[in-house]
Amino acid sequence: MFALLAISGSQGWSLTKNTALVVLVLLWLATAYWTFKDARRRIADPWLIGVATMVGLVPPFLGPVIYMFFRPPEYLQDARERELEIKAMEERIAQLDQRCPVCRARVEPTYLVCPVCTTRLKQACVSCGQPLESLWQVCPHCATPVTPALPLLEDLTTRERERAPRTKAGD
Repeated sequence: MFALLAISGSQGWSLTKNTALVVLVLLWLATAYWTFKDARRRIADPWLIGVATMVGLVPPFLGPVIYMFFRPPEYLQDARERELEIKAMEERIAQLDQRCPVCRARVEPTYLVCPVCTTRLKQACVSCGQPLESLWQVCPHCATPVTPALPLLEDLTTRERERAPRTKAGD
């Protein structure tokens, strides 16, 4: 028994005890830091990140385990990617099931005019006759520049200027 007391009072024992204490404190701080880093990747609200960090810090070594039980199941980046994939799939499905905006009849992507109500759906290329999307500035089939289907703002203002003298002369 005296041998144990002699060992516990020696410098080697106090050095070992202090080293173990420092290692435990560093491990505790490392788990709290891991909780903080993981919470930042999973939680968008800064207040909840702070609460998660405090939970990971306050009960030493038990806090990160408690955090792991209540943390969100996926990273924010994964959730954003999933939402973008869903949006892209919805757009692809919408393109596959195209309908006429007037009569809601099913139309093909290559139709220029609705076969049911004769509503113009797309503009045709002047060179090759292929259907063009409204935002295209050049035909992808023959590389012909596309003239805009709707008049430009400048065209409208010049038309209004031309009409203005006519209406005044007619009064």
